[in-house]
Amino acid sequence: MEQIPFNRPYTVGNEIELIQEAVDSWHISGDGAFTKKCQELLEETLGVPKVLLTTSCTDALEMAALLLEIRPGDEIIVPSFTFVSTVNAFVLHGAKPVFIDIRKDTLNLDESQLERLITPKTKAVVPVHYAGVGCEMDSILEITARHGVEVVEDNAHGLFAKYKGKQLGSFGATATQSFHETKNFICGEGGALIINNPKLIERAEIIREKGTNRSRFFRGQVDKYTWVDVGSSYLLSDILSAFLYAQLTARDDIQTKRRRIWERYFDLLSQWAAENDVLLPKIPDHCEQPYHMFYMIVPNLDYRQNMLSYLKNNGVSAVFHYLPLHTSEMGMKYGGRPGDCPVSENISDRLVRLPFFNAMSETEVEKVAETIVAFKP
Repeated sequence: MEQIPFNRPYTVGNEIELIQEAVDSWHISGDGAFTKKCQELLEETLGVPKVLLTTSCTDALEMAALLLEIRPGDEIIVPSFTFVSTVNAFVLHGAKPVFIDIRKDTLNLDESQLERLITPKTKAVVPVHYAGVGCEMDSILEITARHGVEVVEDNAHGLFAKYKGKQLGSFGATATQSFHETKNFICGEGGALIINNPKLIERAEIIREKGTNRSRFFRGQVDKYTWVDVGSSYLLSDILSAFLYAQLTARDDIQTKRRRIWERYFDLLSQWAAENDVLLPKIPDHCEQPYHMFYMIVPNLDYRQNMLSYLKNNGVSAVFHYLPLHTSEMGMKYGGRPGDCPVSENISDRLVRLPFFNAMSETEVEKVAETIVAFKP
């Protein structure tokens, strides 16, 4: 039986042509012509001061940690229901993660719990826009500003989504993006650091260039470059940037395809979900989502495991998502305990992600929905 995959990387058609153009230019390392084109496109579209492409969203998060000068003893507030990179980037520099629970509706950081977790040691809050649906940024920014705490948005899911009409990724001092092959816009592996505080731009360029002022040298601002700060090699190859540029310039077409798939799932499954105590994604009226994923929250863990097995046996590759970080082996070393984030623990047991990729056909969407409806727990 042919399986409908959970994900299938998508090409818009001119990626190879642009890669060849990059090769022919004799500049295929970082910060070539296509890197600059991608960065300029994102800066203009998002309305942000600076975008720097990186080798991954993980590396962008690590750059954010370096920019904030994270030190041992600092605390970082992060949702337990997220990918490990969100935490690792700060733990690498000695920070202690303080895990916060999520909301039951959007599965985003529960801003009502934020203030009580802030201490004099809190250096930053890292909201994760789950499924590309915006966290309650008004409340988060008001609380963090009152306490002098920085905000780093993990926007791996949410490129081109909006909160109250403003682009996600444009709220925090910095924000991060992902172009991994499972995202809406891809180049295999890749990411970006968005810098909304102009005072951080020059240092971000230095950190990204192994701690050197090489970027200033290439702009003719200094006659030689040297080691001036800590840093690493975070530059994305221009070959991958060429692939990404093809994707970004086709963003309207890609988003139209994804919206069609998401809305078709919602139409086909709404009545069944209501009749079977299953929850579908909640999109607040003030949020514009990017149609990154479609998930369901089923009644319990046994139901979820039985459904995943049934779907697999009937040609549909559905998956679960994050395991709570506060109950992981590493999370408990930092003080996490079962029961600390009850909503995260509950949702983690019940969430099912459905196949979702740009080239998914109407027939495939209908097959997935029909198989779900036919499932008997």
